[in-house]
Amino acid sequence: MPDRGGGPTGPRIRAGRPSRRVRTLLMTLGVLAVLGMAFTMFAGFWTNWLWYRSVHYSSVFTTTLWTKIGLFFVFGLLMAAAVGFNIWIAHRLRPPLSAMSMEQQSLDRYRMGIAPYKKWLLFGITALVGLIAGASASSQWRTWLMWVNGVPFHQKDPQFHLDVSFYAFELPWYRFLLGFGFAAAILSVIAAALTHYLYGGLRVTSPGARATAAATGHLSVLIGIFVALKAVAYWLDRYGLAVKSSDFKATGNWTGLRYVDANAYLPAKTILFCIAVICALLFFATLWRRTWQLPVIGFGLMVLSAILIGGLYPAIVQKFQVQPNEQAKEAPYVAKNIKATREAYGIADAKVSEYDGKSATADKPQLRDDVDKAASIRILDPNILSPTFQQLQQMKSYYSFPTNLDVDRYTKDGKVQDTVIGLRELNLDGIPKKNWINDHFRYTHGYGVVAAKGTEADAKNGTPVFTESDLPSKGDLGTYQQEIYYGEKTTAYSIVGGPQKEIDYSDDSSEKTTSYKGDSGVSLASPINRAAYAVAFNEPQIFYSGAIGEGSRILYNRTPKDRVEAVAPWLTIDGDAYPAVVDGRIQWIVDAYTTSNGYPYSSRTTLGDTTADSLTAANNSRAVVAQQNQVNYIRNSVKATVDAYTGDVKLYQWDTEDPVLKTWMKAFPGTVEPKSDISADLMSHLRYPQDLYKVQRELLTRYHVTDAQTFLTGSEVWQVPDDPTNKSGNAVPPYYLSMKMPGQQGQAFSLTTTFTPNGRDNLSAFMAVDSEAGTSDYGQIRILKLPTSRTVDGPKQVQSQFNSNSQQNIAEFVRLIRGGDSEIEYGNLLTVPLDGGLLYAEPVYVRGGGLKYPLLRKVLVTYGGTTAFENTLGEALDKVFGTAGETSTPPDTGSTNPPTSSNPTVQQALEDAQKAFDDGQAALKKPDWVAYDKAQKALESALKRAEEAQTEADKAAGGKNGGAKPGSSPSPTSSPGPSGSPSGSPSGGSG
Repeated sequence: MPDRGGGPTGPRIRAGRPSRRVRTLLMTLGVLAVLGMAFTMFAGFWTNWLWYRSVHYSSVFTTTLWTKIGLFFVFGLLMAAAVGFNIWIAHRLRPPLSAMSMEQQSLDRYRMGIAPYKKWLLFGITALVGLIAGASASSQWRTWLMWVNGVPFHQKDPQFHLDVSFYAFELPWYRFLLGFGFAAAILSVIAAALTHYLYGGLRVTSPGARATAAATGHLSVLIGIFVALKAVAYWLDRYGLAVKSSDFKATGNWTGLRYVDANAYLPAKTILFCIAVICALLFFATLWRRTWQLPVIGFGLMVLSAILIGGLYPAIVQKFQVQPNEQAKEAPYVAKNIKATREAYGIADAKVSEYDGKSATADKPQLRDDVDKAASIRILDPNILSPTFQQLQQMKSYYSFPTNLDVDRYTKDGKVQDTVIGLRELNLDGIPKKNWINDHFRYTHGYGVVAAKGTEADAKNGTPVFTESDLPSKGDLGTYQQEIYYGEKTTAYSIVGGPQKEIDYSDDSSEKTTSYKGDSGVSLASPINRAAYAVAFNEPQIFYSGAIGEGSRILYNRTPKDRVEAVAPWLTIDGDAYPAVVDGRIQWIVDAYTTSNGYPYSSRTTLGDTTADSLTAANNSRAVVAQQNQVNYIRNSVKATVDAYTGDVKLYQWDTEDPVLKTWMKAFPGTVEPKSDISADLMSHLRYPQDLYKVQRELLTRYHVTDAQTFLTGSEVWQVPDDPTNKSGNAVPPYYLSMKMPGQQGQAFSLTTTFTPNGRDNLSAFMAVDSEAGTSDYGQIRILKLPTSRTVDGPKQVQSQFNSNSQQNIAEFVRLIRGGDSEIEYGNLLTVPLDGGLLYAEPVYVRGGGLKYPLLRKVLVTYGGTTAFENTLGEALDKVFGTAGETSTPPDTGSTNPPTSSNPTVQQALEDAQKAFDDGQAALKKPDWVAYDKAQKALESALKRAEEAQTEADKAAGGKNGGAKPGSSPSPTSSPGPSGSPSGSPSGGSG
């Protein structure tokens, strides 16, 4: 066999070179990897497009997408062109011959090495800087849309007399352009300098001139452009002072000009602008003079001026002019800040009135009649009762209620009732057998509304009085679509409408199934759609599962806040979406805000910090979307709804005057519907949003003062008190309550809060805002300012008095409960203005060790120094105002003889009843609620036996005996128990 150069065994294989098969395999794997990455990117884009199209907001997706693409290419190309052009110019201006030196000989090797790849290297550098610049610019899509669509505020700032829209919409875009120009100039200088150095235009160690004339002229022009941009920056900085943030002890996060800004920084910026313009001209002049001497001197003077005029001079003014007489100097600027802040946060029309804090009426029984007119006191706390709803109305383990229920209003027999409401939502963790089919095909939705009267509890056992309950739900709400496919706890995707039947609900007879009939979600009929979602959700079964067929649709992005934020990314979403039955459907109502941080002179606040309270600390899902946003302007401009069955999102223009919303409506036409489209039924459920209220109340701790001198002293600073019902150290949440403020004709659904002096616990003010949408007073803030000459107990002090009150056996009750296997939970401490004084009411819940859910057991009420601790709200009010139940414990009845009867059976039953009653009285004095409850049951049984025996005797005698009449029963000779009925237990009752 001939030798083929590889020895006797065959051809020689070159060491280190892979075979053709390996190269083909590697190339195939590379192509597949690229295709995989490309399809992954496509899947993300395609599924987003399909989702926006399914919710009928495709214009939001396309407008946002094309804006980002446009900004990416425009600014990416501009940056690439700027850097590439200057590299090309530097290369063209290279000297024909390089100096003979070691430095240039070393550079020759690099020049020769890159010579064959110069075009590719230029393309690579420009492409890289272009991609980075384009990606950065595309993130400014909001800034661009606001600039190009901005509408005027028709309000001018007090310093420069420019419309607020300049600061809110225009100045941010100008600053972006300026930043982009700085970046382009700096990168161009660096790229040109490196190119000149590489080709000999600049020298570091070579003998002779350090730069050629061409290199000097080129770099001087670029540096001149940079200095000219700096001049523009100085000029814009003048206007930036109106929205500049700084720490100021009187206002916190101050925004706007102070004395030193107006009298030192403002003229300094003008002077520096002039110096920078002159310096830039000197750099441009090097095109003719070919020398760095004057430009360098000018640049040095500009830097020195920036230090002396822009830094040292303002510090001297602050030290020697402002600090010796700060109040007089700062007062005019503080007045501007107060006015702008109150306007920007919608608190300029807040009505502050003096309130004595002490009742003007000595006749307490008369005040008892006034309580019901003053407020519908809600004794059911929606933030405590979720476990009770769960225990009594969950029905199935795969349902659950939110951690915090909601308060709404419903009309029954012409009367508006404050109602605690929650939805029976899907809980995948409670599915009996978890697998992919059950999680995503069988268990797809919750079912039904559960609602209870806010002002009542069952008198016997302390449970809520449900107005809508059971499964399927029925009650006062009538007929409505009960399936809940979209909810606060519904975070997983579901595939519906296909061959796989869904679990609907269960009744006493069987488990009901259904198939989704809505047009929500995205169709999975197309293999491309299935493949895209398989990649997007990292679930291959979506692509090949036989459970997906004709009509299958995938539902995702199912929480109300997520859906509203997705279709309106320019809005900030309130932390609490709440459900309502509207026009026969369950609708989630979501409050949304337009914000800005460019309102001149208005102080800034961080939304996450300002809206935090004891509820958000315990339940982060109630936190406002975009928590870290710093804003100095906010409006509740949009009311949004999300249908719990179809997922349809509707945005309604709520604030018709808001220029920020008008700007976004120009940018995204057709996305926001007019306010007139809100139905009457929906309007009745709209309310004032909590997060806006919390922002406003935080600002009003300082900005309730309108006099600049008083503002500067800080003597009138308030604070939002900590929640006295728990020890978290977080602010007390605001409470919804139907009540009447002084001056109002009747009760109004309101959002209320209290204020205490800074660093103290006594009450300084009470604040309420009319929250009933559709009324002329909606949004009207009313503040009752308590006197400073004497103290009025604040929430923490009232709670402390409750806990330590010995006369009412409160401390003993708490000790007894906690001594067993139970826990005390204090409900919302409600404050109600009444006849010049303040009425406090607080429900007390007991969570039994075996039950694991709270039941209303007591109600605490205090007014004018009198405290009551009773089983029901009515009894507590009667006790406080002296109309009934003068003592919280029954009087000592001593030894009493039971009534007698000629019928021995009746007589024995009466003696048993008397013994049971005496045992109950003894248990109350301890108090021992277990023994009391046992005695009450024995009493009820004995009375029932006596009544039955007497009835039988009457029948036998033909109804002519002298015993009790049929239908009545004798009773022991004693006073009634705390519940007001023989069978009463120490439980809550109706108010």
